[in-house]
Amino acid sequence: MYNLECYCNRFSPAHRSIVLSSNSQPASFLAFPAGFLWGISTSGYQVEGGDQDSQWVAWERDGKIRSGDRSGLACDWWGNAEADFDIAKKIGLNALRLSVEWSRLEPRPGEWSLAALHRYREILQALLDRGMQPIVCLHHFTHPAWFEAGGGFLNQHAPAQFEQFVKRAVEGLSDLCRHWVTFNEPNVYTAFGYVLGEFPPGHRGRALAALQATQMMARAHARAYRRIHELQADAEVGWAQHYAVLEAARAHSRMDRLWANTLDRVFNQIFFRAIEDGNLGFPLNLFDGNLREAKDTCDFVGLNVYSRFNVAFRPLLPAQLFADVFVPEGVPQGDPCADKAYGEAYPGAIRSAVQRAASLGKPIYILENGVPDATDRIRPWVIVNATKQLHALISEGYDIRGYFHWTLTDNFEWSEGWHLRFGLVELDPATQHRKLRESAHLYGAIVNANGLTEELIRQFCPAETLRS
Repeated sequence: MYNLECYCNRFSPAHRSIVLSSNSQPASFLAFPAGFLWGISTSGYQVEGGDQDSQWVAWERDGKIRSGDRSGLACDWWGNAEADFDIAKKIGLNALRLSVEWSRLEPRPGEWSLAALHRYREILQALLDRGMQPIVCLHHFTHPAWFEAGGGFLNQHAPAQFEQFVKRAVEGLSDLCRHWVTFNEPNVYTAFGYVLGEFPPGHRGRALAALQATQMMARAHARAYRRIHELQADAEVGWAQHYAVLEAARAHSRMDRLWANTLDRVFNQIFFRAIEDGNLGFPLNLFDGNLREAKDTCDFVGLNVYSRFNVAFRPLLPAQLFADVFVPEGVPQGDPCADKAYGEAYPGAIRSAVQRAASLGKPIYILENGVPDATDRIRPWVIVNATKQLHALISEGYDIRGYFHWTLTDNFEWSEGWHLRFGLVELDPATQHRKLRESAHLYGAIVNANGLTEELIRQFCPAETLRS
């Protein structure tokens, strides 16, 4: 069982000053390989501000943000991303993941914005000037409103339309970037958009539509993968897979175990299977048609890893595929969402995700990991224990090339608005004032030591205090 009192005592403010006040770069006790990427991840819509042509603008305008917030300037990256890049450089980061907004490059069908492309070139050049390697995501939940109006990824023309956007983006930016993520979390996009109704287009209980959108995204990924390699010989192309640990709420319940395994196949495994086998796996492959074009279309696997959930079979919840997915009491958690727990903060999920991804035989990047935590109550524990997990996995021979914390500054957290605070840097969206949280200094200590120092390890609860 996780012992929160132990955590708080071992990382009290007095202990924090010991860890964070040192300007030296002590030798790592758990050292990482030379060249390991220490970064942060972001997404365009959440940080740029001022985008008027995305489908999320209408979602906000229609009052679909639980907190009632509007993104507004967000973190003002469209006007002043370079200021946050200076903060990232001060922390010591050597990589940063961001996204290019399709709606900025192609606000209307066939209308391409050279001004937007120029701004993205400035942003990528600014990262390179500060010694940070960019990784560019091409679809992070958002796309043009015109694309959504045409059916989004339910439209049979969607893969070709996405490919044309990818072509324009890569032609304009390939001299500044070689690592491309086609889609961020296609499983989250389809689940939240077609089953849970929390993202646009806002449908609930449409599992078949979610499956159809997944098929189209797999085809779009495959076309993008091949197009990028045609345009850029040294490109590295992958996708970012959200991976949540799903366990039976009652280990003795055959139905809970069955439904946990079923949700794992539908949520965690579906895109893996498209890339591995060219189909979505039984029984979904009875509906997916021919996805052979998607087989072997990745050069690396990106993993977004946060949480563990319990799953209970509930016959009265057909809109949720008869599953109650919840966070049990007594486990480490960050700040809650507006109407539910965000998830169990579970660094051990990294091991489960890496072991699954390793079957593809490709390099692995942890492209997102973090926790909503406005007061740094638990984020330091998450960062240190995630790093310990990574070191153990690398020592066992897993080919993990980088860790990207989510995120640098507090940002607009989709349907939760400004309610959830994931940043190493506290942000007041009204004034754009920034203040580094102590976790920013902690992460900087790890980055600059290229690993965990013995001092850091001593100040956190040992692994045996975690919920097993």
